[in-house]
Amino acid sequence: MERLQNSEGERPSKNGSVIINDDKNGDENKERGNWSSPVEFILACLGYAVGLGNVWRFPYLCYRNGGGAFLIPYTIMLVFAGLPLFFLEVSFGQYCSEGMVTCWKALPLLRGMSIGQFLVSFYLNISYSVIIMYTIYYFFASFTSVLPWVGCNHNWNTAFCSSLVDDCIQVGGIMTANNTCANLTSFDQDQLDMYNVTYNYTSDEYDLSQYVDPFKDQRQPASQEYFKYQVLQQSDTMSDTGGVVWQLALCFIFAWIITFLCMIKGIKTTGKVVYFTATFPYFVLFILLIRGLTLPGSGEGIKYFITPRWEHLATPKVWLDAAVQIFYSLSVSAGGLTTLASYNKFHNNCYRDSLLVASLNCLTSLFAGFVIFAIVGFMAHEAGKEVDEVVTQGFGLAFVAYPEAVARMPAGPFWSVMFFLMLITLGLDSQFTGMEKMSTAVCDMFPRYLRKRRTLVMLVVCSVSCICGFTCVTRAGAYWMSLLDNYGANFQMLFYGLAEAAGLMWIYGAKRFTNDIRTMLGDTLVDSKLFYYWIVNWAVITPLLMAGIMIFNFINWSEPTHDNEQYPLWGRTIGWLIIASGLLALPIDWVYKIIKSPGSIVERINLLFVPSPKWGPALPQHRREAANVHKQHGTTMGGVVNLSSLNHDNEDINKNAKYSALSKADTESAV
Repeated sequence: MERLQNSEGERPSKNGSVIINDDKNGDENKERGNWSSPVEFILACLGYAVGLGNVWRFPYLCYRNGGGAFLIPYTIMLVFAGLPLFFLEVSFGQYCSEGMVTCWKALPLLRGMSIGQFLVSFYLNISYSVIIMYTIYYFFASFTSVLPWVGCNHNWNTAFCSSLVDDCIQVGGIMTANNTCANLTSFDQDQLDMYNVTYNYTSDEYDLSQYVDPFKDQRQPASQEYFKYQVLQQSDTMSDTGGVVWQLALCFIFAWIITFLCMIKGIKTTGKVVYFTATFPYFVLFILLIRGLTLPGSGEGIKYFITPRWEHLATPKVWLDAAVQIFYSLSVSAGGLTTLASYNKFHNNCYRDSLLVASLNCLTSLFAGFVIFAIVGFMAHEAGKEVDEVVTQGFGLAFVAYPEAVARMPAGPFWSVMFFLMLITLGLDSQFTGMEKMSTAVCDMFPRYLRKRRTLVMLVVCSVSCICGFTCVTRAGAYWMSLLDNYGANFQMLFYGLAEAAGLMWIYGAKRFTNDIRTMLGDTLVDSKLFYYWIVNWAVITPLLMAGIMIFNFINWSEPTHDNEQYPLWGRTIGWLIIASGLLALPIDWVYKIIKSPGSIVERINLLFVPSPKWGPALPQHRREAANVHKQHGTTMGGVVNLSSLNHDNEDINKNAKYSALSKADTESAV
């Protein structure tokens, strides 16, 4: 029998719900746009989630917290915190096709949180652009026959450059107590004894196995001095701005130009760019792993990385590190996943995508750990040190340890170019989503005026971010970058994760949210016993984990430092203002809505806890489908079915209306 189908591509199903025949060859949402294919969404999410932290933070945490034993708390936190929040945000964004601000028509109580997320995104975008700036600098500096951070004979080197010791020994001398190189032939026996050097008269050679450099603790690798004194040209204190470093300024502007050009047409250009930026890092990591395994000492480095040290599991800090790492590694509760998913077609299999991206993200972290520690093992072998003496984290790994390692490799400039090109693509992927969620939020708040001017919005957002980030290209830039890194997102993101899980499950309603997913993905998934895993996590386990982590962070809080020095009082004040800006937006928005709304004070407060009339899927056919599914399964959609019945100049029109189920005319509200 021929299936009945109307002009909008709808057909009735056996149970009476409406099934939509999505247009697979074009945009389903003509006004807002969609990903050209599900692969683009997966790559965009993968690029957003797989970032610089996978390469430089996870390997260090794994080493510091018990090696292979760290994978146990890491996996537990993935299963009970990271993965549930990932799927929650992706399904939430796909259902409503809204950005991170307007999506909270579902629960106006949390709209202020999205404004905080917007501000946090602004801080993170500046941080990512600074990291991209550093990598661009190193990328271009690597196009040379001899890498510029090799040796201690440059004008930026100090008398405590570590390579001076090796250079001195190679010419038959040692570094003395006054930090000068003296030839061993000029020493008498008493002086040789003082430096633990013995002379073998039979072989006519000096034995330096017991010699210790008098300034060993003060030595810095040549790569560290290059980063600090040539790249950063770092001032002595945060208060000493010292002017703009013009080389960094050019790289910074270039980074923002690349970002803008790659996003000039929104997801239509980003969706194509991610085919390269999301896959290229895996290509480079694989090549670096093969190269690393051929280096002497690589086996010891990998052994150090994976050897379980079970006693660490009894330390609460290990579990905290695991939770925080999986939380930020998957990039949940920042609004980015909701934004990316909002460009999916309504019936896209976001469940499959969430499992795939989250799994690949964690496997990438593990893979990167093998790559990095193979190289760290080589560094330890070359320096004659233990692995734990050369392990570092953060900027130290990316811009000090790894440059030091490639400088010792054959064809070092080639490996340096490959590594920093990989870091550029990793940084750009995260930057794309950060900028996309900000521009989408602005356009979604004022769709009538800005959606057709998306390129202009992106230009303004990029320009403002670039200008505000110029403090990071001064000689005090490293302090500002560290300040943003320490205060910009940590506590706020944990709070957002708790708020969105608790808000959607406890106030919006777990059953209602489940039926939202049912509308998109069908009965088979939602009615399976396995789906209880998601509901229990969203409603109980994940919020409790987030609350526990926040309490532990608060109890063990200590003021962040840079280079083991505390920020000045005014710097710490700015840091706390950054934290406050991401949290106070929530109560400020409550006050604003209560003042603006009509009715008694009780009615105004109640409006914070019910969905806006405009809440629901974006397209009319999907709204009717959702209302029908909700009605059949004992819940209501939350917004009106027919948006044309509303005054579009006011999202909160008819606030005192009694919402009812789907009507024949499809014009009544369905809560």
